[in-house]
Amino acid sequence: MTEQNDLVKRRYEELEHIKSMGINPYPHRFDVSHYSKDIINNFVDPADDEQKEKAKEVIISVAGRIMAIRKMGKACFVHIKDEQGKIQLYIRKDDVGEESYNLLKLLDIGDIIGAAGYVFRTKTGEVSVHCNSFTLLTKSLYPLPVVKEEVLESGEKVVYDAFADVELRYRQRYIDLIVNDGVKEVFIKRTKIIQSIKRTLEDKSFFEVETPTLQSVYGGANAKPFITHHNSLDMRLYLRISNELFLKRLIVGGFNRVYEFVRDFRNEGIDRTHNPEFTQVEWYQAYGDYFDSMNMFEQVCEAACIAANGTTKVMYGETEIDFKAPWKRIKMVDAIKEVTDLDVMSMSKDEIINHMVKNEIDFDRKISHSKGLLISALFEETCESGLVQPTFITEHPIDTTPLCKPLREYSMEQLEQMKNDPDAVIFVERFEPYINKWELGNSYTELNDPVLQRALLEQQVERGRGGEEETHPMDEDFLRAIEIGMPPTTGVGLGVDRLVMLLTNSQTIRDVIFFPLMRQL
Repeated sequence: MTEQNDLVKRRYEELEHIKSMGINPYPHRFDVSHYSKDIINNFVDPADDEQKEKAKEVIISVAGRIMAIRKMGKACFVHIKDEQGKIQLYIRKDDVGEESYNLLKLLDIGDIIGAAGYVFRTKTGEVSVHCNSFTLLTKSLYPLPVVKEEVLESGEKVVYDAFADVELRYRQRYIDLIVNDGVKEVFIKRTKIIQSIKRTLEDKSFFEVETPTLQSVYGGANAKPFITHHNSLDMRLYLRISNELFLKRLIVGGFNRVYEFVRDFRNEGIDRTHNPEFTQVEWYQAYGDYFDSMNMFEQVCEAACIAANGTTKVMYGETEIDFKAPWKRIKMVDAIKEVTDLDVMSMSKDEIINHMVKNEIDFDRKISHSKGLLISALFEETCESGLVQPTFITEHPIDTTPLCKPLREYSMEQLEQMKNDPDAVIFVERFEPYINKWELGNSYTELNDPVLQRALLEQQVERGRGGEEETHPMDEDFLRAIEIGMPPTTGVGLGVDRLVMLLTNSQTIRDVIFFPLMRQL
């Protein structure tokens, strides 16, 4: 710590020295004409001396952060890093003048400079900028952790990362981006993925909209919300857990195809695939069903994979995953039978419970379970770990969601009979996409029967009173919208962060969020 403090103190002294020279260490602007990667990629070696002299007349300007300085008497080599990468500056005392050259003695790694000159190739073969002037743009007062490289006798290059503390990297992402080259590439790919999703949706005539983040009634997902308070109105508000119910209101209002990228907030734990604040994209299509959504989901993910990586195949860890459509589609009960050989539909509720207890299959015994909820829990504990390649799990028990239509093959009479049979399970037109053992989204043929919708939400409220934490509250305004009349509709929620993880081979969600939530120090 003492050494660090000494370095900071020295930089402050350098800052005062620079000011005493009449130099502003923080000027207002600098004209940048070119960037490193473009300069290097577009450079053509002059064919003869005449062309070499003409090349000296083409003056460009660059700017970036100093990452290395090598002084050699009357000449100096400086490596700067800009938005595209790194480039070398060659600065001679005879070219820039003694006063400017002396300024180099007061510059450190981390300072930001601008320079003007012509492009050439050094004797070692490195495309560089031969400077006729340079300008200090920002004096850095805090030393950067420097990444050091060493070439072994075998020819292998070893990188010693001076900023390897994972938690510190997340807390100080600005430093992480400067010193760890691969980090920036992840976030560039993230933007490409989001842009691709938007293009795919808009090519299918989906219209981008915005809905409230602060909500007086939360809903659209089974999750625990963050609670806040509006002082002026003296009312409790919730950070949204989903935008689903507002997008459905827009469908009611006459928009046929809508989508929205949102930040959702769920008061839940943090692990490698969960962050309390995360990004989702949801889209809704009037007059469609969940088969339409499955097709759309495949298209969206396949296009995003190509946009990020140029191919439908990616490596995640040591596993190759192929996003090319069509994906496998399998009913939840069939997936259970594939893995466990259990025919859950021929079993009673008690038989399923006994099987789960006997085989130590985890489920919450504190709350009352329907047969449908038990089937869902059995699936989660026995099947999810085997779903590596893209797979749609279809036909979920109605108990898992109050917002979805029962299978279309049920008659009205059948549904009434099944409601009164404890060993009957009503299945709904719902799918969840799984990749790399993770649930990546959710989709329904949306329920638009206002009578059934109210009944199911009332059941959710009762389950909440019975001790279940993650249930839907009653939203009378949403019910009023459904009573006005919502056309046949299908909707999808896609977890953007998890998709980015998969497409960038990132092992934790914190690697794909610029500033993940961290415990306060």
